[in-house]
Amino acid sequence: MFRKSLTLGIVSGLLAGIAGIAYSRVYYQINESDFSKVVSAVKIVAASLFGGVLAAIGYTLLNKWLKNNGEIVFNLCFTLISFASLLAPIAVTLPKTIDTPELFPGLVIPMHFFPALGWYTLKPIFIKSK
Repeated sequence: MFRKSLTLGIVSGLLAGIAGIAYSRVYYQINESDFSKVVSAVKIVAASLFGGVLAAIGYTLLNKWLKNNGEIVFNLCFTLISFASLLAPIAVTLPKTIDTPELFPGLVIPMHFFPALGWYTLKPIFIKSK
């Protein structure tokens, strides 16, 4: 079970990272605000992979401990943690060299949901329901 969860976490994390990089490129094209020194492609992929692997561990543990209700509790926790993580980009202090700091939350807030969306989208492929 953990091997499937971990594979799902890694693949959904990579997918979320790729989506995050694509989104940051589109965001730059639209707004002409470069945040690459603060949020690089490597950081986007690393954060997405971290979220995916953490989700795999949480999913496995909750399903082990809560048997019948593990998946619904995991989904609720993953969604709540994704929302709670939105406080980080709002509270961050950007370097003075950034021209348009007010656009920073618009870049990174949507990316906080990409790991969860990747997980929820790919889970039926990797882990079959009982």
